[in-house]
Amino acid sequence: MENFNAWIGKKEISGDFVSSRPVEMMQALLNQEDKNLTVLPHLYHWFYFLPIVDGQELAEDGHPKKGSFLPPIPFPKRMWAGGRLHFISPIHINQNIRRESEILKVELKHGKSGDMYFVTVKHSIYAEDKLAITEEHDIVYREASNQVQTQASTQVSTVKTDDSRNYTYKKQFPIDTVSLFRYSAITFNGHRIHYDRPYATQIEGYPGLIVHGPLLATLLLHTFKKENPNKEVSSFEFRAVNPVFDFNDFYICGDIQQENGELWIEKEDGLVAMKAKISFKEE
Repeated sequence: MENFNAWIGKKEISGDFVSSRPVEMMQALLNQEDKNLTVLPHLYHWFYFLPIVDGQELAEDGHPKKGSFLPPIPFPKRMWAGGRLHFISPIHINQNIRRESEILKVELKHGKSGDMYFVTVKHSIYAEDKLAITEEHDIVYREASNQVQTQASTQVSTVKTDDSRNYTYKKQFPIDTVSLFRYSAITFNGHRIHYDRPYATQIEGYPGLIVHGPLLATLLLHTFKKENPNKEVSSFEFRAVNPVFDFNDFYICGDIQQENGELWIEKEDGLVAMKAKISFKEE
């Protein structure tokens, strides 16, 4: 396998402006009446610093071609595997923001489903030159498969919810193909596994369209804030362990303690799709 260690330490700086439009669009997707917010909700910074490239610069999967900032890993299947975030100060609408990025790790791992590369990128996000968020973003690259897989064979993990786990809340949020398309539009995400069913099933071998990992993570924090409006989130880490497809029903769950909690996405069959930890303080 090719060694991509030369990419470790590579840096990139991006600038953007926190316009209200993507915030309003996401609030509409979440069926929120309050669309005129003044402070950026947690994880909404993902709607900025988006790579804007010409169509001819896109790979077959709809993503920008690799090799500019991210290493040119030959595996075609790429997904958001997880992340670790610290929220230091708020970002306000109509502020200038800057993101300083650095590749921390490029690791080859051997799993039951084949070889995988994990790339970890650290982002430091500043609002008007004040540090607001630090984030470590994990990206996974997997080998190709042009055979349609069963739902079971696509699962990275078969972790089921512990029967003894406490549910502070267990909520549902309807996700359909329109929701997936709208989220892709907000994030300018051309990855075809989220909207192109023939590509997702026939080329990448999935049984259906995949619900975006960042969308599931956003639902975890969005639901936590709705249930705990007086708690201010200070850190959040999440890991995708099982894909959610557009035909899956799932629950947004939380076990909330005094200063921290566990959050997770639970599919109707009890399989955990995303695991998260959160820490907070009273406002």
